[in-house]
Amino acid sequence: MSLEPLLIVELALLGVFTGFLAGLLGIGGGMIMVPFISAILAHRGVAPGLAVKMAIATSMATIIFTSISSVRAHHKRGAVRWDIVRRLAPGIVIGAAVASLGVFAVLKGGALALLFALFVGFSATQMLLDKKPQASRTLPGTAGQLGAGGVIGFLSGLVGAGGGFVSVPFMTWCNVAIHNAVATSAALGFPIALANAAGYVISGQGVADLPAGSLGYVYLPALTVIAMTSVLMAPLGVKAAHALPVKSLKRAFALILYVLSAYMLYKGLTA
Repeated sequence: MSLEPLLIVELALLGVFTGFLAGLLGIGGGMIMVPFISAILAHRGVAPGLAVKMAIATSMATIIFTSISSVRAHHKRGAVRWDIVRRLAPGIVIGAAVASLGVFAVLKGGALALLFALFVGFSATQMLLDKKPQASRTLPGTAGQLGAGGVIGFLSGLVGAGGGFVSVPFMTWCNVAIHNAVATSAALGFPIALANAAGYVISGQGVADLPAGSLGYVYLPALTVIAMTSVLMAPLGVKAAHALPVKSLKRAFALILYVLSAYMLYKGLTA
């Protein structure tokens, strides 16, 4: 598969959009990238089931770069709760390894597409409802946060998301301020992405019919273009997050997620 000019433009636009969202909402962008990358690969002759797997893996690999850019901007504003990062990160790495090295390789692409669709639909509903936590609720202890990290890492590994759609609701549910939750989620995106991307590379070795330029399940041309553009946009998203009405933006974004969820549901049922 050659990296023709049209493909470069498509991937660059995707990187610009997802990089901005990574900074704005504390997400890795996987919810947006996976449907589009799978469509791009399928349109260029990659089997639908394999295209979904490669889209999930490539999306996760880009989060390594967007998370670094995003968290630097949040850290400068003093918004990252590093104490939470230290407690959640070990569980995240364990959960990510189990998902990306084991379960991901066994599941069919169609099943992963269905799982992704349900996960995105659930996430969109949570964003739309914007439920407030009880005033007395606090974060669990070290063991509880280790377990929560395991769940976040595992779910992220299956659907190619940076974990923001689990970690942000979890932290706000435990009465962490929304701006701190978004910033901390961005910091957690790095161990999530690194552990899962390594797993996808290893579990994708020897898979038949991978297009040229693939490293395991990761499609390197897409990783390169999206990472370059998204890293430039993430700091602008962070700046916007501290200036714009994020609650209203989340509701609008939730409607976009419903459309993408429906698309991935269709892909899963027809794969």
